[in-house]
Amino acid sequence: MIRAIAIDDELPALKIIENFCGKIDFIDLIKVFNKPTEALKHLRKFPVELLFADINMPSITGIDLYKSITQKTMVIFTTAYPEYAVEGFNVNAIDYLLKPFSFERFEQAVNRAHEYYNYQHQKQESSSRFIFIRADYRLTKINIADILFIEGLDDYIKIHLQDQKPIVTRMTMKAMLEKLPAKEFIRVHRSFIIPLIRIENVSNKMISLAGEEIPIGISYEAAFFKLFSG
Repeated sequence: MIRAIAIDDELPALKIIENFCGKIDFIDLIKVFNKPTEALKHLRKFPVELLFADINMPSITGIDLYKSITQKTMVIFTTAYPEYAVEGFNVNAIDYLLKPFSFERFEQAVNRAHEYYNYQHQKQESSSRFIFIRADYRLTKINIADILFIEGLDDYIKIHLQDQKPIVTRMTMKAMLEKLPAKEFIRVHRSFIIPLIRIENVSNKMISLAGEEIPIGISYEAAFFKLFSG
């Protein structure tokens, strides 16, 4: 069970969250608060795994409230104002629900929280076959086996996937490489990370995979051929 609390200065909004949480078997909504200061006092004594927080509240914004929490807690923001989406993304929100939201949209958000909770609490074993990436203001689960190659685009990366649309996210190549199994992925160019298993052939410092030709950068050449030949 994922323990949760909800914070919103509007009581009808809290009733909706209570009602929706009652339909989710892995969410234990412990308490609801219409005063953020009371919620913060509760959290200091009784940490939870998930927070539902309205953003536009009179005494403190939901974003500032979340920033003040010292323990690791997932957050799903709820608000009637779409302009807050970027701020929610910047504090690593699990999701962002725009009021009024349906139960189906709520369920989608808590399922993301459930997957991320399981991901964070599982042992870091080689059997872990997926990663989470932040894109479009929410966490996206990516199966490692689906990755064709990863392309660097200045401050962004583009993850090319089998039979799916590419995912673009603001992230460095270095940070992306750290998320991937070291024995399965290698950076072959300042702009490309590839899975070794996808390589079809290598010729004249060009790698063929997934119908593409990926160049091998000079500074990555020695490490690639050492791993590839091994």
